[in-house]
Amino acid sequence: MILANVFCLLFFLDETLRSLASPSSLQGPELHGWRPPVDCVRANELCAAESNCSSRYRTLRQCLAGRDRNTMLANKECQAALEVLQESPLYDCRCKRGMKRELQCLQIYWSIHLGLTEGEEFYEASPYEPVTSRLSDIFRLASIFSGTGADPVASAKSNHCLDAAKACNLNDNCKKLRSSYISICNREISPAERCNRRKCHKALRQFFDRVPGEYTYRMLFCSCRDRACAERRRQTILPSCSYEDKEKPNCLDLRGVCRTDHLCRSRLADFHANCRASYQTLTSCPADNYQACLGSYAGMIGFDMTPNYVDSNPTGFVVSPWCSCRGSGNMEEECEKFLRDFTENPCLRNAIQAFGNGTDVNLSPKSPSFQATQAPRVEKTPSLPDDLSDSTSLGTSVITTCTSVQEQGLKPNNSKELSMCFTELTTNIIPGSNKVIKPNSGPRRARPSAALTAVSFLMLKLAL
Repeated sequence: MILANVFCLLFFLDETLRSLASPSSLQGPELHGWRPPVDCVRANELCAAESNCSSRYRTLRQCLAGRDRNTMLANKECQAALEVLQESPLYDCRCKRGMKRELQCLQIYWSIHLGLTEGEEFYEASPYEPVTSRLSDIFRLASIFSGTGADPVASAKSNHCLDAAKACNLNDNCKKLRSSYISICNREISPAERCNRRKCHKALRQFFDRVPGEYTYRMLFCSCRDRACAERRRQTILPSCSYEDKEKPNCLDLRGVCRTDHLCRSRLADFHANCRASYQTLTSCPADNYQACLGSYAGMIGFDMTPNYVDSNPTGFVVSPWCSCRGSGNMEEECEKFLRDFTENPCLRNAIQAFGNGTDVNLSPKSPSFQATQAPRVEKTPSLPDDLSDSTSLGTSVITTCTSVQEQGLKPNNSKELSMCFTELTTNIIPGSNKVIKPNSGPRRARPSAALTAVSFLMLKLAL
């Protein structure tokens, strides 16, 4: 009887200690109250189904119409409406670039957030969901034509931007949408009007939103060693129609025009969120994410703020929207700051160069120092001359990722073009939050084995 009681007690203690060691008991207070964001179209539907939320939403929209922020917040009814909406999914909703009802989603987002800021902000929060993919994901989906890992002589003669155009022609969707925007953007309307810019922009947006990045990125960010290649890269978006104009407007005026359109405003805000130079990261990019920056850059093509390469310099490239800071008056400093986010942006420059070189950066707190490795050799193939048409066959110069290099255990070398490989970051980031939770941080799990051993010994001794 005594032994039976001892075993029952041991079972009870085992279950208790297991429950204490379970993941649910380790959730700190920072996890409570967090909710994953939903897209604004769905959030609007949820709000409309709840009478209190829908009435408060209508009230807030009336409060924001034609009033400045201070006047709106001074009204008690407006304040009450805002407090209710801050607890609803509508307040934290986000949109996905290229989603089916993207414009409607963005209109809902800005209907709430546009009037809640202090005047005209220089940097606005992005209405889009954060990007979690990285450049290495693009490398795994496509063969990136670059100098890394190929024969130096063949690589020097290869036009990687021409290779990218050929790769696009081998994909039905890419070929169709590329042919469409080329046709529209090259169609002359009259001697005074060289093209229909509005239709050209729409066709470009369709191309960059509907064609996967493994094709579009290769055309936009291909690496070049000569001016012929760099000029092909510059001509990717048909700049004579989509980019250039008779005169350059003031950059702040151009930004003002962009912000009157929900789509353009959102793409510009997303660019600033993902490409704004950060001097606290290794790459100068927020969260060291090259992919997020390049995606945001490509997302602005086809709008008034369309950026492009300003010349055919193959190495010292500069990108900019078609604008200048002439006539800025006392706003010249702000204008120059805005323009430098394109022309002198280390994050954007590093991201473009990283894609062209076929490298990505993954950080690890355990590996502060990093080694350069040589990519494995591939078979030599005849290089493609620059004057071949886009319909010719593809070369086989292929970039390999850091993963394949590490698997083969290659040693560092002293070549000038090195790819840097890092292990993955071992922290978990809560979506939509700035908090980082390390796997080993937080309370330690209870050790039921040690406790059970001690209790077992004690109980058996008592029983005997």
